[in-house]
Amino acid sequence: MTSRAHIAMFSIAAHGHVNPSLEVIRELVARGHRVTYAIPPVFADKVAGTGAEVKPWKSTLPSPDDDPEAWGSTLLDNVEPFLDDAIQALPQLIEAYEGDEPDLVLHDIASYPGRVLAHRWGVPAVSLSPAMVAWEGYEEEVARPLWEEPKKTERGQAYYARFQAWLEENGITLHPDDFGGRPDRSIVLFPEALQPNADRVDERVYSFVGTCQGDRTAEGEWQRPADAEKVVLVSLGSAFTKQPGFYRACVEAFGDLPGWHLVLSVGKHVDPAEFADVPADVEVRTWVPQLAILKQADLFVTHAGAGGSQEGLATATPMIAVPQAVDQFGNAEMLQGLGVARYLPTEEATGETLRAAALALTGDPEVARRLKELQARTAEEGGTGRAADLIEAELPARRG
Repeated sequence: MTSRAHIAMFSIAAHGHVNPSLEVIRELVARGHRVTYAIPPVFADKVAGTGAEVKPWKSTLPSPDDDPEAWGSTLLDNVEPFLDDAIQALPQLIEAYEGDEPDLVLHDIASYPGRVLAHRWGVPAVSLSPAMVAWEGYEEEVARPLWEEPKKTERGQAYYARFQAWLEENGITLHPDDFGGRPDRSIVLFPEALQPNADRVDERVYSFVGTCQGDRTAEGEWQRPADAEKVVLVSLGSAFTKQPGFYRACVEAFGDLPGWHLVLSVGKHVDPAEFADVPADVEVRTWVPQLAILKQADLFVTHAGAGGSQEGLATATPMIAVPQAVDQFGNAEMLQGLGVARYLPTEEATGETLRAAALALTGDPEVARRLKELQARTAEEGGTGRAADLIEAELPARRG
C-alpha cells in the first residue's frame, strides 16, 4: 500500500498540455494522494473536476482563445514567451507553495517553473509529456539545425543568456537545451507508435503509457444520423482553427457525397453563420464532443495534434492529416507511415483531393486492419493506471 503523498502538478494554460494530464491526476487523487495543480484560472474549473486542489497563478502567455497569430511566426517568437512567463511565474509559485512543499513534482514539458521548483525543494521531478520526446541523436539531427541561425543573432544569444542566468540563479547548472528537453524522468502520455525513432529513445528515462482517456460524457453526447452511411469529422483542434477556406473545401468534398454526413468543427475564430448555405447533411459547430463522435465516425480530418492523433488511433478511425503548426507535421508523417492516414498540406487540401483521399482510406481493408492492430497495441501500453503506477514508483518513500 502506497502511503498518502502530496504531489504537485505544474502546467500552462493550453488545452493540448492540460487535457492529457487530467485522467492521471484524477487517478492519483482516487488512490488517496493529495494533488495540487498549479494552473492559470482559465483552467481552474476543469482541473478542480479531477479532485485536485487548484493553485492559481497569473500567466503572460496568449490565452487559449487568442488568435494563433499572437504567437508570432519565428522560432524565437514562439519560445521567448515561455521563458518570460516562467520567470514571472516562479515568484508566484514559490509564494503559493510556501510551507506546503510537495513530496514529488509533476510538470508539463512547457512548465519550466515546475522543474526549477523541484530542484529548489530537493524533491523528485517527473515530466509528463503530451507529445513526442527526444531520442539519442535528436540534438544533432533536429535541434542543432533548427537553432543554427537563431543562435547567431543578437536576439538569440540574449535569449540563451537570460535563460542560463535564470537557471543559475536557482542553482541549476544545466544548459537551457538540456533543462528543457532532457528530463531526468518522463512519463509519455502518447502512443509509442507515434514516436519518431522510438528504438533510440532511452527507456530508463521515458515510459510510454499511450492514451489516458477517461469518461467524457460530461462533454456531451452525439447521435449518428440513422441515414448516414459514412460520418466524417473535421477538426483542427483548439488553436489553429482560423481556416475558413479549408472548411469550405471540406464542404465541397463531402457536402454532396451521397450517404455521407459531415460534422465540421470550426473553432472560435470562424463564425458558423458563414456556412448557413451548406447542405442538410452538414453540421457546423464551434465545438464538438470529439471523442464521442470519433467512436461513431468513419473518417477523421485532423490537424494531427498529439491529442487528435492518438484519439484517432484509440478509436481506429482512418485520418486525413492536415497539419497547421509545430509537432503536427511530424505526427502527420508518422500517421501516414503507419498506413492509417493521408498527409495533405493545407494548400493542397482541395475538395477534390480531400474526397479522393477519403474514398481511398475508407474503402481499404488494409487501413482498417492496421488501425485495429494499432488500437490494440496502444491499449496494451497501460494508459492511466500504468502512468499512476510509474509516478508512485518515483515517490521518495518508494525509491531505493
